Amino acid sequence: MVQADFIHVRKFLSGVDYPATKEQLVQHAKKKGADEQTRGPSSASPTRSTRAPTASARS
Repeated sequence: MVQADFIHVRKFLSGVDYPATKEQLVQHAKKKGADEQTRGPSSASPTRSTRAPTASARS
């Protein structure tokens, strides 16, 4: 189940220019059609810059 969620989130983050702030990631996902449930975990995480998609997965 976790893997499926990760794949779902990665779909909405494709095309993001890294490094990116939390707000940039959330806004990009929103523009790509991510619903509130998908954006929820990112919206609740601490504000910081992310260097790459895999950096978020390892945190």
